[in-house]
Amino acid sequence: MSGELAPKKIGRGCERNLDAGPFQPMIGSFDLHLRAEKKSPKTIRTYLEAAQWFAAGYLIPAGLDDWSDVKARHVQEWTVTLLGRYSDAYANNQFRALQQFFKWHATEDPDEPRPNPVAGLKPPKVGDKLVAVFTEDELATLLATCKGGGFQNRRDYAVISLFKDAGVRLSELAGLAVADVSPANREATVTGKGDKQRTVRFTYDTSRALDRYTRERAKHRLARVPALWLGVRGGPMTASGIYQMIERRGNQAGVEVNPHKFRHHFSHTFLDRGGAEGDLVELNGWVKSPDARMVRPERAQRPGTPSLRRRHGD
Repeated sequence: MSGELAPKKIGRGCERNLDAGPFQPMIGSFDLHLRAEKKSPKTIRTYLEAAQWFAAGYLIPAGLDDWSDVKARHVQEWTVTLLGRYSDAYANNQFRALQQFFKWHATEDPDEPRPNPVAGLKPPKVGDKLVAVFTEDELATLLATCKGGGFQNRRDYAVISLFKDAGVRLSELAGLAVADVSPANREATVTGKGDKQRTVRFTYDTSRALDRYTRERAKHRLARVPALWLGVRGGPMTASGIYQMIERRGNQAGVEVNPHKFRHHFSHTFLDRGGAEGDLVELNGWVKSPDARMVRPERAQRPGTPSLRRRHGD
């Protein structure tokens, strides 16, 4: 099989060769198309990097140099390679990203129709797996690493507390502005996929943590910056910076942690305490429910939803 992978563990995942060589110009055109369609930055990055990785990791080593020469078997062999190295869900994600690229590539120029090598192919199935959630002791140990005064501890405690209480996406938490959060009302307005906004609520403990952080933040040299989360010495924290902070705190606590695990934990806890699935769909900003049934579009969450208020002790 062509296209050997030799992943090297670094941070969030494995190092990937994204040097697409002769395949890059068409990927650049795909980038232009995605931005014109107003796709989210995360979606654009996922689609582009999937195409780049396929080109660098499989097509170029196989001796190909043009997208029009790609056949179904090439995509299938690459997918099998990914399945041998990564999870079913990750391989499925990469296949679907390539599916979007080739769908665009086949119809991009009406005067020059091209074959679509993934037409008729199905993405790899994703097996059901138990999703890890935190124990109460793990959460307590994780928060304990942030105990004490000072800007960094106050900030990290507030970040972890808000993740725990609200189950927001990493991008949603990273995108918060100071004006989006009200510790007094114990609620925040987050912007999710498709720039749709919703209100999330949090506990009194998180309210206190945010209040303490904002007092420390007021002393920061960049206190007038709209972004809520600031670096110790630099500017606003990026999603990547928050991810690295969470990993660092997890290592200090000896707890396996990533931002998405908080989201799983929030959903598990909400349902375990008797919350309704329909309310959970709204709280998490899902367009589809966890069992893939289509539900109403995402909209702003009503803070007065009974099960939501029960979740936070009201």
